[in-house]
Amino acid sequence: MMRRRKVAATVLALSLSLGTLTACGSNNNNENNGGNTNAPTSTAGSGATSDAKDTITALLPPVSPTYQDNFDQMEADFNKQYPNLTLKIEPASWEDITQKLDTQVNAGSPPDIAFIGSDGISKYADTGTLLNLNGILTDDMIADYDAAPLEYMKNGDGLYGLPAYMEVHALGGNKQFLEEAGIDWKTIQQNGWTYDEFREAIKKGVVKEGDTTKRYGFVFATAGVASKDYLNILVKSAGMPSPFTTDLKYAYTSKNYLTVLQDIRQMIDDGSMPKELSSVDAGKRWNMFLTGQTMITGKGLAVFENSAKKNNAKIDANDSSAVKDSIKADYIVLPVPSFAGADPVASTVVDGYVAFRGKKDPTDEHKANVAKAAYFLASGQVAAQTAADLYVANITNTAREAAKDMEITQADYNIAAVAKMLEHAAPARPDIPVDKGADAIKLETEVIVPKLQALLADEISPEDMYDAVKKAAVDMFGEDGVVQD
Repeated sequence: MMRRRKVAATVLALSLSLGTLTACGSNNNNENNGGNTNAPTSTAGSGATSDAKDTITALLPPVSPTYQDNFDQMEADFNKQYPNLTLKIEPASWEDITQKLDTQVNAGSPPDIAFIGSDGISKYADTGTLLNLNGILTDDMIADYDAAPLEYMKNGDGLYGLPAYMEVHALGGNKQFLEEAGIDWKTIQQNGWTYDEFREAIKKGVVKEGDTTKRYGFVFATAGVASKDYLNILVKSAGMPSPFTTDLKYAYTSKNYLTVLQDIRQMIDDGSMPKELSSVDAGKRWNMFLTGQTMITGKGLAVFENSAKKNNAKIDANDSSAVKDSIKADYIVLPVPSFAGADPVASTVVDGYVAFRGKKDPTDEHKANVAKAAYFLASGQVAAQTAADLYVANITNTAREAAKDMEITQADYNIAAVAKMLEHAAPARPDIPVDKGADAIKLETEVIVPKLQALLADEISPEDMYDAVKKAAVDMFGEDGVVQD
């Protein structure tokens, strides 16, 4: 059943998650702190105010399907709100934003604001190139946000950015194919499934003609910018919601990590996933879903339902811009299975506008202006439009207010499925020291990602990969700094 709902209506998923994710104080969710404008009602915490001309730069990827189309309007609206300030936006693709940002950071001239995932904050905090917004953002700005997503933008005592949204990485299924395979997706959405149950389900989704596989049970993007996503998402439901335990031991030396690696290889060996999985990037993964070459895909976000609907409409209209050879598909949000007897934990995605500084400390006036620009992008009308495009809940009062007249069409069952997953969302971990977080990213980049590609290509065994990761972790964190179970 589909229903038309207002974007600002019940934010069930997010409200369910608040108690689970953070023990912070009230988020003043019922207060309207600013109506339909995102202008702060007091000066920056530093007390720095100036009418001097200033330019704030922002490096921004295509956050939503229409996001980059609105850059000119966003710049104009910001200048209208702050006539002495200019917002200069540099567009980037998802494929090149990290390289662009790293190049600028290494040159000592990063943008004032960059859109990145909250899990990347420790990497840049370790280099000393982030701008701590504590004491710069106004109290009104902070009070505008729901408490849980704001926690993800923190590290230690620092608040380094403002979140654009809070969502979960899930799987997505083709409703017709699931039902043809006898899979009770409605029960799975609410109760989840174990790896063994998932493995049997995706076997049922395989369709072969002779020795040729016409449809796989499961395809996940594992190449390019998605190279680290597959394993990161799966291990959270294997008793490892973070790379570090609560006592700050590196978690991926657990025997459960090996179990997940063995299961990843097993799904390919079963024939449920392509042998060429290591070459499947995000675009190919989505093309395979729309052309009926897989029953279940990942990673998935709520916006994929909207993308599938738009392609369905093009098929109905005989529009040549529909994906070539695509079929009509109803997109079903599905949870990631749990592994090794562990409880399910949803992979939480909180991305947002992170503030940077160059070699020299910016003036107090410029810091205050950066805070204004980050808040402008992450709240009010801009945030409301982004959330509407992405099928995600608004996380600020000003965005909820701006969204009152926006409408989207979304399946009730998918809304409920995301809400259920957010009940089991991986918590924010601002307690992880910057140096440990940066070391974990380095280990991931230099060891885990290349070894995973080799595992997917059947060049090494799960045991070989596990041993390599464990050796690198012990070398980096010491015998006493890793999980030994």
